[in-house]
Amino acid sequence: MKKVLLSGIQPSGDLHIGNYFGAMKQFVDMQNEYDAYISIVNYHAMTTIQTGRELRENTLKSVIDHLAVGLDPEKATLFVQSDLEGLNELTWIFNTLITAPYLERAHAYKDKAEKGIEPSMGLFDYPVLMAADILIMNADVVPVGEDQRQHVEMTREIARKFNNKYGDVFKEPKEMIMKEVAVVPGIDGEKMSKSYGNTISLFATDTEIRGQVAKIVTDSTPVGESINPQNDNVFALHKLFSGKEIDELRQRYEKGEIGHKESKDILAENIIKYLTPFRKTREELMNDKDYVYGVLKEGAKRANGKAREIIQKVREVTGIKYV
Repeated sequence: MKKVLLSGIQPSGDLHIGNYFGAMKQFVDMQNEYDAYISIVNYHAMTTIQTGRELRENTLKSVIDHLAVGLDPEKATLFVQSDLEGLNELTWIFNTLITAPYLERAHAYKDKAEKGIEPSMGLFDYPVLMAADILIMNADVVPVGEDQRQHVEMTREIARKFNNKYGDVFKEPKEMIMKEVAVVPGIDGEKMSKSYGNTISLFATDTEIRGQVAKIVTDSTPVGESINPQNDNVFALHKLFSGKEIDELRQRYEKGEIGHKESKDILAENIIKYLTPFRKTREELMNDKDYVYGVLKEGAKRANGKAREIIQKVREVTGIKYV
């Protein structure tokens, strides 16, 4: 049998190329190899989105976006987190096993709070809900970015603690981090994130892409002088979009034969060429909502069939099921 893969993405706004290379592309590449479950995690998104209309629209857009980049609902199960029965119940059960000091260890919580995101209980409890996301599907592997590694480690610890209390119910999942794309740099050189406002949009227009690329932060090296490609934010994105030209670009950087503006122009055109087929497919899907709703209905059915086995075991061993 294929190993179970589970991962998810927050419908917290327009997706960007960091979402694509850090997660979505991996889902597409691995959908033949794994029994893949991809969740649009709308409960998690409620830590930052608290308008019903916005959350509904973002959720549907995120589903369409995943289909547009090549996720095949015949090969992978695509579903919305809130359609999963028993998930919040499992989160509560896990919450009875862990402590507040344990959750205070989470780096992501501290980082977001320091950046001005309201430190709500939902944000604080994020690792527990994520553990429930993973363990209710009995996942073997979890593709995540480097910044989420600790959350998968915490998931293993929660599974271990539950098993020690109630018997072996959960397997301990492993994180899967693709080193070369684990952290996609934003236009400021930091990790690309909607929260930081440093993104290049996945489905932007040609003009918008050129404008976003033009804003990439560079040093003041003048044209004609050598630039170290390893320290250049533009070149870091060339590695993702300019594969056939990358060796030539590296040589031009080192010889001082290219300046930042020309490099950005080349990058922008390569990004546009790469993303245009996705944009066309997305437009078609936006005009066929019945198909999209059908995908979600079938996805919820499959996901609940998988999760039901786990939640029934949990109810039995914890005594929640009392007859």
